[in-house]
Amino acid sequence: MNKNELISLAANKANMSKKTIEEVLTAILESIEESLAKGDKIQLVGFGTFEAKLRKAREGRNPKTGETIQIPATRVPVFKPGKSLKDTISANLHA
Repeated sequence: MNKNELISLAANKANMSKKTIEEVLTAILESIEESLAKGDKIQLVGFGTFEAKLRKAREGRNPKTGETIQIPATRVPVFKPGKSLKDTISANLHA
């Protein structure tokens, strides 16, 4: 599913215009990005948690040459699904 399909689905469920849903979705995604960039954690009870975690510097290999390279430390976004989301997905697996 892409962003436009998600907007259409949400607009039908909420009985709202696609334009309104697109504005709200864009605002939510921008807010999540800004919060993660500041180091905040976003918890949506039942759905999941978004946070930024530090990935330590490590040694890697160039697959082409086999040469050892240093990969610098970086912050990466992480999503941990909540119980309700896990249960919903698991229930649909067995249906």
